[in-house]
Amino acid sequence: MLALATAAVAAFPAPHATAHHAFGAEFDRDAPIQLRGRVVKLEWINPHAWIHIDVAPAGEPADVWMAEGGTPNTLLRRGLRRDCIAPGTELVVDGYQSKDRSLKRVNGKDITLPDGRKFFMGSTGAGAPPGGVPGRRNAEYERDPCA
Repeated sequence: MLALATAAVAAFPAPHATAHHAFGAEFDRDAPIQLRGRVVKLEWINPHAWIHIDVAPAGEPADVWMAEGGTPNTLLRRGLRRDCIAPGTELVVDGYQSKDRSLKRVNGKDITLPDGRKFFMGSTGAGAPPGGVPGRRNAEYERDPCA
């Protein structure tokens, strides 16, 4: 009976397992973008955390953009906790736009907090732009993002 149950679980994986993607499958490394806006919502879920920000370019109506980060566990290990970024916080997100330009989505490389502290939240690996996680000696990234 246990073998039958194990086979059934293996045959039908959880939906989120099939929804995960490599950077290059969804985002365009040749389309860097910078967004400024206020946090509307945080999603601290696997496989990626999402920060939703209200972006209002000069003279245009506001749109809510979604900035994808690493897994919540990865962000926690880097020093970012969910309670560090409250709704209403003004952020700058540097990242890479979705290949599907109709979607208001970016893969967030860095976020800059109101006091100028930066936090690396981006992807590394398959199709991601070169550079990866900034070194510990990079002064912009040394300070605790939740201090």
